[in-house]
Amino acid sequence: MQEKPINPQLLKTKPHFEILNGMRGLAAIVIVIFHFMEIIITDFSQIFIAHGFLAVDFFFCLSGFVISYAYDTRIAKMLLKTFIKLRLIRLQPLVVIGSILGLLTFLFDPYSNLFALYGFKETALLFTTSVFMIPYPVVSERFFNLFNLNAPSWTLFWEYVANLIYATILFKATKRVLVILVLLSATFLFYIGWQYGNLLGGWNDSTFFHGLARISFSFTMGMLVHRSGWIIKNKFGLIGMSALLMLALVTPYNDQWSGIVEPIIVVFYFPLLLSLGAGATLAKKHEKINKLSGDISYPLYMTHYPFMWVFANYVSVTQPNIAELWWVIPISIILLIGFAYIVTEFLDFPIRRYLKDRLKEKTIKKTN
Repeated sequence: MQEKPINPQLLKTKPHFEILNGMRGLAAIVIVIFHFMEIIITDFSQIFIAHGFLAVDFFFCLSGFVISYAYDTRIAKMLLKTFIKLRLIRLQPLVVIGSILGLLTFLFDPYSNLFALYGFKETALLFTTSVFMIPYPVVSERFFNLFNLNAPSWTLFWEYVANLIYATILFKATKRVLVILVLLSATFLFYIGWQYGNLLGGWNDSTFFHGLARISFSFTMGMLVHRSGWIIKNKFGLIGMSALLMLALVTPYNDQWSGIVEPIIVVFYFPLLLSLGAGATLAKKHEKINKLSGDISYPLYMTHYPFMWVFANYVSVTQPNIAELWWVIPISIILLIGFAYIVTEFLDFPIRRYLKDRLKEKTIKKTN
């Protein structure tokens, strides 16, 4: 049986909600700063950006909104494998790049020698599972991360799961069904927060299902915001929306109340930010910085953590004083942002463009 040809128009990318794109870049930078801070300060109440990790939940909510916006009107006309190819083209190049960086820092970290401990076969398995997004939490020295070469890949694992469920089930869901899913997953999220005192989990073996709770609510909530048309027109602009996002991420951490405060931020505040961000107007003078922020957001998120392992070992081995860290951390952040820009311009964008063009060529041939 001959495969049904795909209309090339279905492969076109819709225009972005510009300020949401820029906010995503800010969230990625906050996560980088948070990862530096949590390495040098173990008491979260002393970290000025202790809720920076909640940027992941903002990513998930934004993802549900964007997927619903981009595919609701065309997913029914698109083969499942075409949707999967499009998502792989968008996400997988940086999964591979992050895995390669993780492998290099695993092999050549000047402050540790995990390769000598785990050997060639286990290291090859770590790399293979990282590239193919298979959780493999075996490295005790890295706290049994689901992905030991590039820790943030745990969110991509759940992103892929959510995308697949969307393409097979959720795209058909009515708003009533979405509301039920949102309410059930919000209850799950509040339970996790109350039971464990925070929403920080999802990244290792013992908190695996915390990741399910976080993606379940935020992704479906993002879809519901889009399908309900909850877009609030406003004049906050990029600066105002960035400030509102930062309010959540710099909220003080308190061991007694964070288990309640964090679900409240995720369940109520982030959807409001999403609605406001989608309705905000970008000033012309902010267009360049907004575009740059959006462009580097995913590359920065997926390339920074291999260097975090090196930084953590540097701190453990050399025990630098605060004066030294005051210049090491800011310079490292600037270098990581610069590196993410290079990866964006010379690897991610060209690879994605090439793969998308190949997919379009094959589609046109089949149509003809």
